[in-house]
Amino acid sequence: MFAIVETGGKQYRVSEGDIIFVEKLDLEEGSTYTFEKVLAIGDGEDFVAGTPTVEATVTANVVKNGKGKKIHIIRYKPKKDSKKHIGHRQPYTKLQIVSVAKK
Repeated sequence: MFAIVETGGKQYRVSEGDIIFVEKLDLEEGSTYTFEKVLAIGDGEDFVAGTPTVEATVTANVVKNGKGKKIHIIRYKPKKDSKKHIGHRQPYTKLQIVSVAKK
């Protein structure tokens, strides 16, 4: 059984046991999170797409909160002696999907 869920403005295809990295959620490590927007659910034969959501529950455990790899942004203007270097690390929450079920 799999589901398509939305969180942080992005959509993820998940099934039981999957580990996903989502935009940072304000949750402690070890807590449980239930997705509010389940857009579709299905298994090998049946597939139900929501209009806009489906009545289903997808629960996950919070494994950890962290920051991603650093990306480097360099701004440069030729002939102006102008350079600027910026680094950014995007915060994330690592989730492990526990269950996917229809209501």
